[in-house]
Amino acid sequence: MADITLLDGGMGQELVHRAGDKPTPLWSTQIMLDHPGMVTSVHADFFAAGATVATTNSYAIHHDRLTGTPVEGAFTALHQSALFEARTARREHGSGRIAGAIGPLVASYRPDLHPASAVAVPLFAEVAALLAPACDLLICETVASIDHARDILAGCAGADIPVWLAMTVDDRDGTRLRSGEPIADVVAVAEAGANALLVNCSTPEVIPAALASIAHTTLPFGAYANGFEQIAEGFLEDKPTVDSLTLRRDFTPDLYADQVMGWIDAGATIVGGCCEVSPAHIAEIARRLRDAGHTIV
Repeated sequence: MADITLLDGGMGQELVHRAGDKPTPLWSTQIMLDHPGMVTSVHADFFAAGATVATTNSYAIHHDRLTGTPVEGAFTALHQSALFEARTARREHGSGRIAGAIGPLVASYRPDLHPASAVAVPLFAEVAALLAPACDLLICETVASIDHARDILAGCAGADIPVWLAMTVDDRDGTRLRSGEPIADVVAVAEAGANALLVNCSTPEVIPAALASIAHTTLPFGAYANGFEQIAEGFLEDKPTVDSLTLRRDFTPDLYADQVMGWIDAGATIVGGCCEVSPAHIAEIARRLRDAGHTIV
């Protein structure tokens, strides 16, 4: 039996469902503004379900996402709000770690839009410097190319806390990043600058192939998938909104937990959920872990 870190689930989509508002390009950032305290309640529900890590609602807080919006000048304040909500939930729960989330620049799933290193590294470093003092670790999410991996790890290099690198893979071929590059080629990059290597925001069915491709790493590894039918073309356009993405009909807590337990059998020691993974999904994973004799840490 193993010690398993149980991450939380999909903060952004959970907020969208609870708020009932029409999604905007600011996504979960907008809901944090319009519904103060809702982020804390989502964190609290994930903790209650068994998660031991709260991932901050900071994924989409980048200058490029805020440009041209009413909160263009609120970059620092929004990060502070995301940290406050996570830390409040952790304090009320009495335990747990805080993971500072850093999402892609410009857009998710678009490695072709990733800026040059001279631009990207300072932008990532600015976010890391805001998050790290109040977090237990940084989690670099939905990393879609090797250049993206190198740049975000370089940006986080000054953080005096662990850095976890989470890659997103092709929904038809888990051995390849969304850039088309082999995920196996990320291992050397990760081992030079990360403390764990993960696969995230991809369909669950391709996770086993991705894990098999990185299992030779010396780092702890794992995965947290999404529940989308597919990454729709509408979401790959400029300033997308999440209502262009559709929840798959077979994404029940039981079926998702079946997938997750298979990843653990393959050596994963860090698991959880991404978009559309709810507290109910996390609770079922926690139950399965305990029943199998694993220790949730």
